[in-house]
Amino acid sequence: MNKTIKNKNLTNLKSEKIDWNLIQVEMKNKLGLDIYESWLKKISFVEEFNNYLLLSVPTRFIRDWITSRYLDQILQSVRNYKKELVRIEFKIVEKSNKDSQEYEQFESTENKENISFIKDSFLQYNRIDPNKRFENFITGSSNKLAFEASLKVSENNMTNYNPLYIYGGVGMGKTHLLNSIGYELKKTSKVMFISAERFMYQFVKSIKANDMVKFKEYFRNTDVLLIDDIQFMTGKEVMQEEFFHTFNALFDKGSKIVISADRAPNKLSRIQERIKSRFSGGLVVDIQKPDYDLRKRLVEKKVEELNTLYPDQIKISEEIQNFISTEITASVRELVGAINRTISFSRIYKKLPNLTETKIVLKDLLNMTENKVTINLIQTLVCKFFKISKNEMLSSRRSRYLVRPRQTAIYLTKILTSKSLPEIGREFSNRDHTTIIHSVKTIEKLKEKDPEMVDNINKLKNQILYNKENEI
Repeated sequence: MNKTIKNKNLTNLKSEKIDWNLIQVEMKNKLGLDIYESWLKKISFVEEFNNYLLLSVPTRFIRDWITSRYLDQILQSVRNYKKELVRIEFKIVEKSNKDSQEYEQFESTENKENISFIKDSFLQYNRIDPNKRFENFITGSSNKLAFEASLKVSENNMTNYNPLYIYGGVGMGKTHLLNSIGYELKKTSKVMFISAERFMYQFVKSIKANDMVKFKEYFRNTDVLLIDDIQFMTGKEVMQEEFFHTFNALFDKGSKIVISADRAPNKLSRIQERIKSRFSGGLVVDIQKPDYDLRKRLVEKKVEELNTLYPDQIKISEEIQNFISTEITASVRELVGAINRTISFSRIYKKLPNLTETKIVLKDLLNMTENKVTINLIQTLVCKFFKISKNEMLSSRRSRYLVRPRQTAIYLTKILTSKSLPEIGREFSNRDHTTIIHSVKTIEKLKEKDPEMVDNINKLKNQILYNKENEI
């Protein structure tokens, strides 16, 4: 019944605004009542845009706490309902009766204050996060150049490379570096930190309000322009035209320009060639995937921070830290997310997770996907484990020393792949699907009363799913 309701909700949400109440319910179930009541309950839905959600919280502290600890889980839950939403932004809204009036005032085009329709709007809140500074950016061979270049910019040493263009995959630390530059320079300069998508949105709003003069005045009157995720500035020739002139105006007067993207300038799609040429004319640096040494230091640093916050609760063994550092290779963000999940498990169940439990908690982050688990791989590893040949296992012989491994291989194939019973039967010498059902039920019954069988199944599952040296 619940599955039917959820499927119905999923269908409806594809064409409608996302239902934030559903997300809240899922987060309560996912992270527990304590976390929900302490933090997530304070989040309010504001607006849904093309590919991101705008949410509000009452204080900066709550925003920073939620962003650093629960943002990945919230975004994952949001994307379960609507895959088009790839980002979440927060604004600070103190709880008062004035909130709705201020929002309505922004929506009205009758606000006559000079450029305040941009400055005071929720789209232009101060995005600079005091927790993302150069001091807590951990460097390695993959991000050293980008870090040093960003540091030079913040030291007012940008003579030979303006703009600075930083590119790399999702979750590699690009936004952290832009934030660090803004954090340092805002002490002495007027800094604007904005995403490309927000720039586009504000451009469209200004055209509708017939207020492009104020738009130009605002965006061209800054000492430092930091633009995040420039790859989203696609299409819309008129908007790109305005951005090009804004870029030139800032460049000509000596303002610093720092840009981040997920790809090199020449790989940007649907962006004018002259804009890409401008980007390429400065210093272009990339952030690559973190190597093992960097991942290990990141994990140690994150665990150390959490140990400081929860000295009596957080205990992540060296074995698990090494496992996470080895297996989570895609991005820094996923690495931090893996630690957060493991910590959450430890706090919720009040126990230190062992390696098998950690693998289950992190199964969707690990580099082992179902399509890598083949029946041939399962058969080979089972035969190796029980010291028999594959020909013996697939034969029609019913010797006890062959039947049990055969049933074990069939059981593991059923639970680790999405193959149907007839498909499994064909791969085991064209056995009937009733034989496959019997094998699965036999192993399930044995597991209930035979600890050795449970241990064997767990060992084989770990070899098949995670032990790279045993991959065939």
